[in-house]
Amino acid sequence: MLVEATTDGPLGTEADTIAVGVFEGDGIAHDAPGGELQSLLDAGEAGRAFRRLAVTHAEGRRWILVGLGAREDFDAERARVVAAIAHGRARELGVQTLCWEVPHHVSDQVVGGLVEGTMLQAYRFERYRSGDRENHRGAQRLLISSHHDVADAVEAAAVVAAAQNGARDLANTPANDLPPAAVAARASEIAGEGHGVIVTTLDEREIREAGMGAFSAVAQGSGHGARLIALRYRGPGAEGPLLALVGKAITFDSGGLSLKQAAKMHEMKFDMCGGAAVIEAIGALARLGAPVEVLGIVGATENLPGPDAVKPGDIVRSLDGTTIEVNNTDAEGRLVLADCITYAIREGAGWIVDIATLTGGVVVALGSAFSGLMSNDDALAERVQASGLAVGERLWRLPLDRDYADMIKGRYADIANVTERREATAITAGEFLHHFAGEVPWAHVDIAGTAYGGRRPYSDKRATGVGVRLLVALAQDLAG
Repeated sequence: MLVEATTDGPLGTEADTIAVGVFEGDGIAHDAPGGELQSLLDAGEAGRAFRRLAVTHAEGRRWILVGLGAREDFDAERARVVAAIAHGRARELGVQTLCWEVPHHVSDQVVGGLVEGTMLQAYRFERYRSGDRENHRGAQRLLISSHHDVADAVEAAAVVAAAQNGARDLANTPANDLPPAAVAARASEIAGEGHGVIVTTLDEREIREAGMGAFSAVAQGSGHGARLIALRYRGPGAEGPLLALVGKAITFDSGGLSLKQAAKMHEMKFDMCGGAAVIEAIGALARLGAPVEVLGIVGATENLPGPDAVKPGDIVRSLDGTTIEVNNTDAEGRLVLADCITYAIREGAGWIVDIATLTGGVVVALGSAFSGLMSNDDALAERVQASGLAVGERLWRLPLDRDYADMIKGRYADIANVTERREATAITAGEFLHHFAGEVPWAHVDIAGTAYGGRRPYSDKRATGVGVRLLVALAQDLAG
């Protein structure tokens, strides 16, 4: 989708469809020439209540009138929602060029929300569908009309939304077309764009020889070699500690020898959503020229029950020397992340944020409304939560505590990858990662409930791309 800002009025553009919002208690700032929008309100066909929508025609254009609700409640997230609803209706009407008239006296964040909501709702993953798909494409061009210049806000939002859709592409791609090497190839594509991203990749032999026994244990059951992918970006004027973003990218998770149930196993191509978010977020930061220094570490592998697969009861040694009892091979993501976190620390990380579809326990606790958050640093946790709230990716903090850490003590080794008690499974997974982060300010984001099966108007039931907006906003905030 081509996205542009303009100071021309909607009728001065080439748009075939014009979207206009109206707040409770407000009139329509710029009606259609014949007063058609006011007529919709007068007739009760349209309304000012949030999400209320009606369509009319004037001057050879389609006009979509959307209720915005109370002005004081309208924020960037509500802008995403109304933009998604408007584009969904416009798609049904055969839109080619959609123009949003920006409501008067709103922030740049709201302007960005209109862009993001439209682009995210317009996303479709149809790479494997046969036949003519022209009728499902939606708008090919989005114009944002405002009295003042909002080009910077529009461009930034378009970059981030495109990155989020890129993460959705990665996650929606089936595992037979997205082995770990293909994830690494996507990172190399971003580096090839020329915005200052440098990529280093370790193959499975190099991972093993480096001493990453936890990571390589997960990988050894698959015929597709694992990859550790490191992306570095340093923007102009970047200062402060190095921020490391660590992503889990299990391109298919069968559960290993602790095999998952068959009913939902086809969804386990989504177990690489955290890694996808890290890769695409760093690409977005680079395209924006953000003044940040960031290191992305992505552990990519499959988890399969091959003849060489790690077995329940095996003991492996991680990169930092910790011995780990592998009591359940379906708790593999934390093994990969453990070595990735240690790698990030050795590369000089001053802050670490990991993101992963890590536990079913967080889905039980929080459902799909919030991602889980755990952290060893209150100040970092607050900034992660604030960044998520600002971009509409909400997080709920769960506690870390010595009682939970004691639950992962090993019987035969230093620690175990799962507790023997069937409780606090999301938190004990966080405590496992906390062991490797140590005293470095660290936050863990569990997106198992939010990475796919979206329930917002701008995300369908496939991959949501959650984490991209959060990581971009957090990196910019920490650099601030």
